[in-house]
Amino acid sequence: MVHGKPFIVVGLDLAGSPRRPTGLCVLRGLKAQPQVVFTDEEILGWIQQTKPDLVPIDAPLSLPKGRKTIQDRTGEHFRDCDLALRRRGIRFFPITLGPMRLLTERGLNLKEQIEAMGYRVVECYPGAAQDIWKLPRQHHDRPGLLAGLQKYGVRGLAEPLTGDELDAVTAALVGRWFLLGRGEMLGGEHGILVPRGRR
Repeated sequence: MVHGKPFIVVGLDLAGSPRRPTGLCVLRGLKAQPQVVFTDEEILGWIQQTKPDLVPIDAPLSLPKGRKTIQDRTGEHFRDCDLALRRRGIRFFPITLGPMRLLTERGLNLKEQIEAMGYRVVECYPGAAQDIWKLPRQHHDRPGLLAGLQKYGVRGLAEPLTGDELDAVTAALVGRWFLLGRGEMLGGEHGILVPRGRR
């Protein structure tokens, strides 16, 4: 709670291209408002409208050491937060892989714009949170993930919801846990936000 008001978190499951759907979830307290958006302008409009306490984004928001841009072929392949995920046995895509480079560019650009508006942005990986919470990932069992999020107290979820929307809900819930002191940043301040344990 902030000044008696519930936390507002906007979770994003960002697509690498504005032509593909991005999941967005506005979480007010535990009341979710998931939807699909496409353009950066739509995303920034929701941020401006809702004035969130935190914006967790499912996209790489930092570069490996030694790389000045994501197109740079020198330097490390893995970031400290990636290595922390690997030590926990959590599967992820290296951000230097072809499709991930486009997503990284868009994520870094969007982060810069949202921070310029005065809002805090963190990187989040819904798949890691789902593993920690013992929930199925959306591409394995979408109805199971929806039911699991409901068991964690999220309200306002009803079929049909896309996997992108459910990952955005997950990101928003992780952000709420973090604001309540129940999250941690793997790999340091600019790492990946994950929940600290289960309920």
